[in-house]
Amino acid sequence: MERKVCSKLSGTICSLIVTVALVGCSFLLSAPAAAGPIKLSYANFPPAPTFPCVQMERWKKEVEKRTNGEVSVNTYPGGTLLGAKNMMDGVIAGQADIGCLCMAYQPGRFIVTNATALPVGFPNATVASLTLLDLYEKYEPKEFADVKVLTMFTCAPANIYAKKAVQSLEDLKGLKLRASGGVLQVLKTLGATPVGMPQSETPEALQKGVVVGAVSSLETLMDFKYAELCRHVTIMNGPIYPFAVVMNQAKWNSLPKDVQKVMDDLAREQSEWTGRYMDGHVEKSIAWSKKNYNIEIYELPKKEADRWDKLLAPITDRWIEDAEAKGVPSKKVLKYIKKMNKKYSKKYGG
Repeated sequence: MERKVCSKLSGTICSLIVTVALVGCSFLLSAPAAAGPIKLSYANFPPAPTFPCVQMERWKKEVEKRTNGEVSVNTYPGGTLLGAKNMMDGVIAGQADIGCLCMAYQPGRFIVTNATALPVGFPNATVASLTLLDLYEKYEPKEFADVKVLTMFTCAPANIYAKKAVQSLEDLKGLKLRASGGVLQVLKTLGATPVGMPQSETPEALQKGVVVGAVSSLETLMDFKYAELCRHVTIMNGPIYPFAVVMNQAKWNSLPKDVQKVMDDLAREQSEWTGRYMDGHVEKSIAWSKKNYNIEIYELPKKEADRWDKLLAPITDRWIEDAEAKGVPSKKVLKYIKKMNKKYSKKYGG
């Protein structure tokens, strides 16, 4: 009798132990795994040392720091994930969570924001970058409807550097100068002979006399050692290149609100930071070029500058007409750009 009771008791205890063990296992299996950081991929097309990639690394660092490690950003410079011309569509398709694109490469697609690349006379990258961001926020162009815009910025204005001094339209006439994008049209209108070629081919072209100079932002004097051959710089404050950093919309929607706020709060700060970085790099390049090669910098007198502006006016007029035909309030857009240029020039020089 005692044996039966003990046996029953032992069986009950064993069943209880098994039940508790199974419940414990079930709880452990159903419990969520410790969540790791949110991983984001960020694609960029130029080489890592260039300013669009420098700003990318700064943004990554700030986001990771301000989210206390909740977000981890993997960066892909040099077109290793997406190239320059498929950046926007690649982000929309989810091939990268974030991408940096140069809107000047697709002028027909980004009509409103590319208006900043018209010859409006931005004095530096900081003024141009903040104007561009304001323009986007005011008009919210439909071409960005499928992405989240994280920030916008520009390069510094294009200026002339050559083996001979350029102080007038007469000096510029027929001069073979390397250029790209909207600068090609500007030079042709001013009477020069623009030669389109990649930046990487320009040093050799200068050495062989294929071109006698170039028109670009002036950090290239140091970065590509152009100051060694081109000792004469003419400030014309020509076109800039506008850039945008965009995120896949579904990825943005999936982010926690506190992470979204960090990124939203960074938008204007990042735009200004990039402009200031670019302008500082240009100043460093000019100082280096003066010290090592004694370059001469020439600023056009107002009377001469007015001659250049008069010739360039039809470029803007054509843009106004073409954009208006596509439903863009082009006159208002241009008026707003000039207004913001004036506003920021008072604060940031120019």
